[in-house]
Amino acid sequence: MPKDVKKTKKFVTRFAPSPTGLLHKGHAYSALLAYQYARANDGEFILRIEDIDQGRCRPEFLDAIFEDLAWLGLTWSTPVRIQSGHFTDYQKALQTLKDRDIAYPCFCTRKDIQKEISRAPSAPHGPDGAIYPGTCRTINKAQATARIEAGDTHAWRLNLAAALAVTGKDLVWHDEIRGEIAAAPDLLGDVILARKDTPTSYHLSVVCDDALQGVTHIIRGEDLFHATHIHVVLQKLLGLPTPIYHHHKLLTDSEGKRYAKRDKAQTLAQTRADGVEAEALIRSIVEGAGN
Repeated sequence: MPKDVKKTKKFVTRFAPSPTGLLHKGHAYSALLAYQYARANDGEFILRIEDIDQGRCRPEFLDAIFEDLAWLGLTWSTPVRIQSGHFTDYQKALQTLKDRDIAYPCFCTRKDIQKEISRAPSAPHGPDGAIYPGTCRTINKAQATARIEAGDTHAWRLNLAAALAVTGKDLVWHDEIRGEIAAAPDLLGDVILARKDTPTSYHLSVVCDDALQGVTHIIRGEDLFHATHIHVVLQKLLGLPTPIYHHHKLLTDSEGKRYAKRDKAQTLAQTRADGVEAEALIRSIVEGAGN
């Protein structure tokens, strides 16, 4: 699996699951890879719980994460950072962006956005689908403030054009597999930074936490590769370090389909209940990863 990484400071990496379901073989691979990289480099392995989506997260899934990872033989630093207990950290970061006019309120519903996009068949698309067309970007501050005070549902979006005017467009990040990458945040556009009922987003919370926890190397699946383009921008805006990235390939089942919670992939709990030993599962993961 891992090769030694040239160390200039303490190697710190993390595994950061969301307790919205039970872990499966794909999660096990990502956790094991990060853990083994940390051990190979005399580093620290952190477990972080990303539970900002309080509507989908469940206590039983949180308990299962600890049980599954312990079954795999993993140990981690304590205390474990649980994001829902640190919303004030993300609110401070968001306020920094608001104060610099780099974030703006968006009152569009999903239906509004779809209508706007349908009016422009040539609307730009990125890896996550159609890019937000910027409908609310030009609403004046007084009007936006009045709507917020009136209780209108809204989200806060990154004004990417304003952000790049501050950071410059020549941002780069290093991926251990792909090498130096020129950031292309236009692929994601004006991403959501927070919602009225959730005072942060994945993009905002993850860059804050990685910096707060001193993460030097981020080892995660290639499905999150494109998110890094935005993370680099946010890191620059907030004065945070940019870690080294390693986006590993995703494990697939016998039909070539990647493991996913939404597809009800077999869970680690079920694998354990079926009598499979952790060592046997780990061997199958190593074989499936081609390492």
